[in-house]
Amino acid sequence: MTVGFVTNPNHAQHAVPEHPEGPERLEAVLQLLTESGLLDRLSRIEPRDAADGELASVHRGDYVDALRRACREGGGWADPDTYIASGSCDAAWLAAGACLAATDAVLSNEVRSAFCAVRPPGHHARPAQAMGFCLLNNVAVAARYARRHGIERVAIVDIDVHHGNGTQDAFYDDPSVLYVSTHQYPFYPGTGRASETGSGEAAGTNVNIPLPAGCGDGQYRAAFEQIVEPVVRRFRPQLLLVSCGFDAHYAETIAGMSLSVDGYGALAARLQSLADELCDGRSVFVLEGGYDLDAIAWCARRVIEVLLGDEPTPDPLGPAPYASLNIDALLAELRGIQGL
Repeated sequence: MTVGFVTNPNHAQHAVPEHPEGPERLEAVLQLLTESGLLDRLSRIEPRDAADGELASVHRGDYVDALRRACREGGGWADPDTYIASGSCDAAWLAAGACLAATDAVLSNEVRSAFCAVRPPGHHARPAQAMGFCLLNNVAVAARYARRHGIERVAIVDIDVHHGNGTQDAFYDDPSVLYVSTHQYPFYPGTGRASETGSGEAAGTNVNIPLPAGCGDGQYRAAFEQIVEPVVRRFRPQLLLVSCGFDAHYAETIAGMSLSVDGYGALAARLQSLADELCDGRSVFVLEGGYDLDAIAWCARRVIEVLLGDEPTPDPLGPAPYASLNIDALLAELRGIQGL
């Protein structure tokens, strides 16, 4: 199984001291992949900058101009959580372009699937607003790029602990892109209600699975079996994109979920199985959140092992605390909303 891998080597230009979304996140991932020997087994994809015309498929031109101006002027803060450094535009443009390069490699059959180890993350970035540590919406730009290159239906599955409000905004009225999100709710950014299902011809193509804090491997497995997999199968995508946030791991202090490394591996296996069944294997996994350095590194390693078809390496972080939450009523409500 040929698996592609791309990163943006200039990512450390996007940094301010003592911020949870810092260069050490990606460095931890790259270090573990190198030490394990997995990096040598991946097909390296050369990143490139995203072109302004490619960004314009998602982001307004005045917003892109404002980002550039902020970088030229030395940076600042887009909101209390989201910084812009003088080198942030260089890092963000290459992160988005790296995801486009990975999408190209998958669509041209150079690789079956790809993992994009990039930052800054993207799924909170709205068409004209940076927020939630995100400047450009990497997955949304990749989805629109695929559409312009002959893919009629794209599915995005978001497994970050936070709802990807920026991705939802980008495709809320677009019936050609299915957006499915599992996320802690209520939680930042406040969006992601089950009733947010899309508008106009896109009604039903925005699928939110708002989970209560404390959900772990079992609850996520049930959500995938009862909601995620049926709606993706019904949509019949030709490409699967994954907003792969690892901040639902139980070690994270920034959130309150209880997934384990094994649990993330099981989700990745289910997603790649869907890609194999529906998309000729075509999938692109894009790094989003994850702020505990051990958890993000081991979760990324496990996802790549799944894509390679390897037996899983024992998880040094161990199993998650048992989550006894019963979400049957929630899943029944969601099945009703989605007509499942």
